[in-house]
Amino acid sequence: MAISSSPDSLPSVQELLEPSPGEILRKRMFGDWGLMIGGGVLLFIIVMAVIAPVLTWHDPLDQDLYNKYVPPIWHEKGTWDHPFGTDKFGRDYYARILFGARVSLMIGFTVMAISGVIGTAMGVAAGYFGGRVDMFVTYLINTRLAMPVILIALAVIALIGSSLEVVILVLGFLLWERFALVMRSSTQQVRNLDYVAAAEAAGCTTMRILMTEIMPNIMNNLIVVATLEVAHAVLLEAALSFLGLGVQPPDPSWGLMIAEGKTDMYFKPWVIAIPGIGLFAMLLAINLLGDGIRDVTAPENRN
Repeated sequence: MAISSSPDSLPSVQELLEPSPGEILRKRMFGDWGLMIGGGVLLFIIVMAVIAPVLTWHDPLDQDLYNKYVPPIWHEKGTWDHPFGTDKFGRDYYARILFGARVSLMIGFTVMAISGVIGTAMGVAAGYFGGRVDMFVTYLINTRLAMPVILIALAVIALIGSSLEVVILVLGFLLWERFALVMRSSTQQVRNLDYVAAAEAAGCTTMRILMTEIMPNIMNNLIVVATLEVAHAVLLEAALSFLGLGVQPPDPSWGLMIAEGKTDMYFKPWVIAIPGIGLFAMLLAINLLGDGIRDVTAPENRN
């Protein structure tokens, strides 16, 4: 039996030539230099940190007092056995930079995850339900904003002791307010839109509305805040380590390496320049990546 199709059911030439949504997104991503540079640099740092044991032949904790302050390879007395030189204990700086990136990345992403869950839950609840819930969450946000993060972190860590786990938990429970503020405002903007009202009229549960109608439409803002908080957490960890209350020696940390080298910075500048450049490159890459994701995914910035 022959199957006939009407001309109206066939796609037009214009529809066939129009790019798919995936092609549009891919073109937009590769056209954003900030996204490409930031993502490339951050991916490079992550890969170097993950395969650090393969890339170095030195243990970052091994000391060799006979080889203290060996200059990096670009100095006349540098050697390829220690491409980035050594510190005051003779520890290989190249190995400590690689393994220190692991510490910074783990702290940044773990703190972001903890604070993101807390702040997003509070912000979405306040923006959707309003009323007393909004008043209570706003009170908590104002209370948190009244307390300086670095001072509270210093006090808590000095009181209960410093370790990697303590630093992660303290920062995770202190950096949620930006998530809460942005998610509350974003949820209020979409709360009364037509598709949310239609879902409510159709009898959808509150959880389904939040997960299928609210969250997908505020995800862009959440991603931007998450990238900013990763950089914020890395910077705070470096500051705490610099002050002696972050990651404790002999574990490698870029902030701790800067603190240990500050007394010799005028005579052996590489001891703070190398970890400082690494910290700067990581923070810049994270911020460029966040800005690029915002530009690519925001509806008002789409071509």
